[in-house]
Amino acid sequence: MAIGVFDSGVGGLSVCHRLVDRFPAADFIYLADQANTPYGGRPGEEIVDLTRAGCERLFAEGCNLVVLACNTASGVALRRLQQTWLPGYRRALGRPVNVLGIIVPTIEAATGLPWEHEAERRGDKVEKLDILAVFSTPATAASRVYEIEIDKRRQDVAVFSEPCPQLAPMMEAGAGPDDFAPIIAAHVAAVTKRIGRSPDRAILGCTHYEIVGDQFRAALPAGTPLIHQPQATADALVRYLERHAEYDPGHGAVRRFLTTGRPGAQSSLVEAFWGAPLSFERA
Repeated sequence: MAIGVFDSGVGGLSVCHRLVDRFPAADFIYLADQANTPYGGRPGEEIVDLTRAGCERLFAEGCNLVVLACNTASGVALRRLQQTWLPGYRRALGRPVNVLGIIVPTIEAATGLPWEHEAERRGDKVEKLDILAVFSTPATAASRVYEIEIDKRRQDVAVFSEPCPQLAPMMEAGAGPDDFAPIIAAHVAAVTKRIGRSPDRAILGCTHYEIVGDQFRAALPAGTPLIHQPQATADALVRYLERHAEYDPGHGAVRRFLTTGRPGAQSSLVEAFWGAPLSFERA
């Protein structure tokens, strides 16, 4: 068995990289749906269908767990798949399989509270708000998942989402690091203007953005804490596997990279982030 990692493109490599660090002996199969990237501007039903197809492919390759390393897929498709597709698929397959997302662990990291926690609604005025900026794809921003779920748990945290439609497509097209700086700076300036001041913290709410995380750190005020989804996801997966012994992550340190798009080498930016050459097989 193996752990599958799915994303619309190369952004999920940021999550996969952290998972490989945390589980060095485990087997990982990464699938990038580059034939259909980006997901951020697609209708919800398309996102659900594409995400299901990606999970099916990874299960067919021998994975028993799939991590959706994509905020758009996690925010738009995950609950639908868990509720309406996975139960019947497990029965047909005859073995345990599951799909996990990255938004739940990110919200747990942002709030410091378990997912099950819901705050009591009180009429008291909050004296000091913690302002959290979320940089994301348009679809993730439109879902308002971060605003809704964080507000359920913490009334002293105000979330401002900033959709960044250009960044993921640029990375998939092979843009270099210098190409991102002015666009990221403009998005930081835009959300700062809407807030009326700089955010106290920020979430890079698209896994592509972790690959250019240094550009976000440079654009934000010095010392602004970033909540890192790869780290939060790895921590959550450790806890999940401790509770679910039925999911064997494998022990051969296998690393495979699949794409529905053009196979072969990836951009120098992505390979520099990964720390080694990357060659993708055709899915």
